[in-house]
Amino acid sequence: MGMDLGLVVAVLCAMAAACEGDEAVGASFVFGDSLVDAGNNNYLPSLSKADLRPNGIDFAASGGQPTGRFTNGRTIADIIGELLGQKSYALPFLAPNTTGSVILNGVNRLGMDVQIDYFNITRRQLDGLLGKAKAKQFLWKKAIFSITIGSNDFLNNYLLPFFSAGERLIDTPDGFVNDLITSLRSQLIRLYSLDARKIVVSNVGPVGCIPYQKTINRIKENECVSLPNLLAVRYNAQLRDLLAELNGNLPGARFVLANVYDLVMELVTNYRSYGFKTASYACCGNGGQYQGIIPCGPMSSMCEDRAGYVFWDPYHPSEAANLFLAKYIVDGDSKYVSPMNLRRLLRL
Repeated sequence: MGMDLGLVVAVLCAMAAACEGDEAVGASFVFGDSLVDAGNNNYLPSLSKADLRPNGIDFAASGGQPTGRFTNGRTIADIIGELLGQKSYALPFLAPNTTGSVILNGVNRLGMDVQIDYFNITRRQLDGLLGKAKAKQFLWKKAIFSITIGSNDFLNNYLLPFFSAGERLIDTPDGFVNDLITSLRSQLIRLYSLDARKIVVSNVGPVGCIPYQKTINRIKENECVSLPNLLAVRYNAQLRDLLAELNGNLPGARFVLANVYDLVMELVTNYRSYGFKTASYACCGNGGQYQGIIPCGPMSSMCEDRAGYVFWDPYHPSEAANLFLAKYIVDGDSKYVSPMNLRRLLRL
């Protein structure tokens, strides 16, 4: 959750023939922040980096080398893609080798408005690869658009210590949330205008439960910080209403809500039931009670049992936690993904 980064995974074809006009398994366009970034941050001027060891230590595709993913292995977007039949991982949009036909294996993006600008470029490239009529039908029938944003808006703006004090004085929590929803509404409508029809939007998780927030607020191991979670709950309520509104107003649109907040709260509350040892401490990090101040890097302490930690670093889930979350979003019931899960959405 460092910078407002993002990922857009472009057309994912099961085989070369599928990209040449035959029936393809589908596409996954995933927009979001560092929770799903696959390496764009490597090419951005930022103090928050994940292209350093031990990040990626369990990422089999790179042989354990860091790729820019903010976790020890696969992101939730990587795992969702695998569960839905994806055969390869996305390349970062900013990587110099992300050109030509490689966009058929996935393209990684940054910043939500900028991501949509870049998708507009990819949209035109798809017309060239598939032809305008087939490209539109492919997007309408075979593509799923996933949106994972919001956490950074809270952590890097409203909740940022010292710097956000003035903003909190002039903007109420409701006003801040209203501004986020207004911006998201216009972004989702713009995606719809670019032929996105099956759109999955994740709500904001309980950011008051991440090691960073727990450390700087000095709370007990079985507690979460109240203000960040209060903001998330308010935002999530308006998000649910927004998606219902868009489903009613945009012909052919199918907006699905991924209830990440309740999923993560379930995992954090009952972590032992799911085979985890802790949901408070960062596996890789330093500083404070929960290793939650200094991000993961070569000088960080690292736990031995990475699969036993819900959080990889002060901000981001471990691969084991990502796997837990992804399975529910792809195949779960309406408690966690509504009005349908991603597998059913893809089949429509």
